Amino acid sequence: MIDTAFTIARTTFTSRFLLGTGKFKSKADLKAAIETSGTQIVTVALRRIDLDHHEDNILEYIPKNVTLLTNTSGARTADEAIRIARLARASGQGNWVKIEVINDSKYLLPDNDATIQATRILAAEGFIVLPYVTPDLYVARRLVEAGAAAVMPLGSFIGSNQGLQTRAFIQVLINEISLPIIVDAGIGAPSQACEAMELGAAAVLVNTAVAIADNPAMIAKAFAQAVDAGRAGYLSGLPSRRPTGEASSPLTGFLYE
Repeated sequence: MIDTAFTIARTTFTSRFLLGTGKFKSKADLKAAIETSGTQIVTVALRRIDLDHHEDNILEYIPKNVTLLTNTSGARTADEAIRIARLARASGQGNWVKIEVINDSKYLLPDNDATIQATRILAAEGFIVLPYVTPDLYVARRLVEAGAAAVMPLGSFIGSNQGLQTRAFIQVLINEISLPIIVDAGIGAPSQACEAMELGAAAVLVNTAVAIADNPAMIAKAFAQAVDAGRAGYLSGLPSRRPTGEASSPLTGFLYE
């Protein structure tokens, strides 16, 4: 299988590793993680952007050639997400938006119905919408119809570092949905990012695992390398799993037989 470009809304990226910007101990750590990983898309919550452009403005630490994906973190309803997206665009943050609607404070699970509603309205207004949802085939199909540019299913609880607890459901989306599937939330180690890519995911978004690491820049680079390795594994045509053993060498002709 020959690799194809990673494209969202007619924009092509060479890196399939996306990085979130929350929880970093310092903005210097964030900048280093972006630079060493080579990520080309970063997510930023609008409430963390200093619209008055003070010295500590997070945007000053994000290279100009990196695509800013404003997320609607904090939105509890579709209306709130829509309002945040419109405010972001009006303040000059562009029209790329990650729709995140969460009104569950315990498990932080996204509200799929509200996300679909917000996606439909914002896509009609010209936004490039990447919705964050629990992986469900019917939800994903409705997001395609609503005009989403990609679908971002969670791997496990956000910030949990539990890895691909929803692996089987993500595989269904990869198999059945024509849009890029970007695995988001719960990815806690490079090996888990590699696993997601081996399934055939288009990309992986990581935040907490990088931000809280002892060396964010180093692990960000490791994640980017793992994403590349997982992509190569997927393209190579991984062998299927077997319930029993199978020798790699003949079991006959030993010694004097």
